[in-house]
Amino acid sequence: MTRQLTAIITREGNGYVALCPDLDIAGQGDTVPEARGNLVEALELFFETAPEEEIKQRVASEIYLTQVEVNLA
Repeated sequence: MTRQLTAIITREGNGYVALCPDLDIAGQGDTVPEARGNLVEALELFFETAPEEEIKQRVASEIYLTQVEVNLA
């Protein structure tokens, strides 16, 4: 069984951080593929070890990804 989750990858310093906002779990790596792979590993470990109640509490039912425009001072 598989599930599609959201991943946001950003550069931080010399590396990358991959965040899954659906569960508030992150991974990091020196490259985008490494950060993505580490996030997948962290998510799979979470699903393998977390109690069913915690999974239900943490899974966001809706995620909205959008951009906003702001005025710069």
